[in-house]
Amino acid sequence: MSQSDAILDRLMSLHPKVIDLSLDRMHRLLAALDHPERRIPPVIHIAGTNGKGSTQAMIRAGLEAGGARVHAYTSPHLARFHERIRLAGQLIDETLLATTLEECEAANQGHPITFFEITTAAAFLAFSRVPADYTLLEVGLGGRLDATNVIDAPRLTVITPVSIDHTQYLGDTLPLIAGEKAGIIKPRTPCIVAPQDDEALMVIEARAARLMAPLSASGQHWTARRERDSLVFQDENGLLDLPLPNLPGPHQIDNAGTALAALRALGASADQTRAAVTRAEWPARMQRLTQGPLVEAAGPNAELWLDGGHNPAGGQAVAATLAAMPRRPTHLVCGMLNTKDVLGYMRPLAAQADSLTAIAIPGEPNTLPAEDTANAAQEAGLATRTAPDAETAIRAIATASPESRILICGSLYLAGRVLRENS
Repeated sequence: MSQSDAILDRLMSLHPKVIDLSLDRMHRLLAALDHPERRIPPVIHIAGTNGKGSTQAMIRAGLEAGGARVHAYTSPHLARFHERIRLAGQLIDETLLATTLEECEAANQGHPITFFEITTAAAFLAFSRVPADYTLLEVGLGGRLDATNVIDAPRLTVITPVSIDHTQYLGDTLPLIAGEKAGIIKPRTPCIVAPQDDEALMVIEARAARLMAPLSASGQHWTARRERDSLVFQDENGLLDLPLPNLPGPHQIDNAGTALAALRALGASADQTRAAVTRAEWPARMQRLTQGPLVEAAGPNAELWLDGGHNPAGGQAVAATLAAMPRRPTHLVCGMLNTKDVLGYMRPLAAQADSLTAIAIPGEPNTLPAEDTANAAQEAGLATRTAPDAETAIRAIATASPESRILICGSLYLAGRVLRENS
């Protein structure tokens, strides 16, 4: 165990709940640290239900192509905690992470604080000490009461598509959830809005109007669409004819449009907009796996893919991606958390997959038992079975259908474990 792992384990015990949405504890700790959030480079704050990570990755690729030094904060991590904090283009190193976490732990003085709150404070502290041109800040959960929402005057806010998820924390209707996401909008600060359902857009527009925040919304102020093998983006400044996003899936057209609208608001050049769609890297979003024991288990004639989507909108995105691929036998290996709308995730996939093998997520206390995942898949119309782990599932699929497309899916926690073992 590394030094930072030991500290992170201690920080997990500072609050009885994993999630407790409030800004009070965050403000207290940041004050004790002399407000590092006030000394970080200009912030681009990103909220939404789906597409936050991909959109952030494209914005970062565009900014860095122009020579900018960019901090980035994202969650959850997949293989190592260090992935959450990127300093001027590089993942935070072990020594700096450990010392920064210890400094926050000392400043907190044992007071109750959630793991996400104290580690977000550590990210702000690190960002404040390394020179950069921009800070890309991804919301953890919601927006209004998220630990990242302590930036009084960001340079830009971005809201990716809003859908139903985390209802136990954000509300059980689209307008309620949209209201939480729109909580990142700040007075007179430009806001980029991805394609939204009308119910969500009305809430976002109302908050922006109250705060006199200039809105740049998909379908009104900009459009992004696929035309043959090109991405066509158009806004009031003109038209861009670009390559298709290198991140796979039809949903990445909308994410790319959102990123391009943000970059245009920041004055990006033509080269930067092209780099945004051709150079972005974002693991576990329809990622083709090419090495490791699971690839070997699949055999030489199979395709092995990985995706961390886990809500109904994520299921729709995966289904659309599979539908756009050349047809071949498609089999899912799925593990999910017990907090998710499992049936809502499964339904869009039923038309695109020949079977689903359910597994539990190893080492995850909130995993849904494989039998429960299989029952939901069966209700959604999928042929189902269970397996004790991903490798067993993949070997069974490969034996029965050697030229399959196999997709491991259902959870970022499962995706993280797969990447740790197959990278």
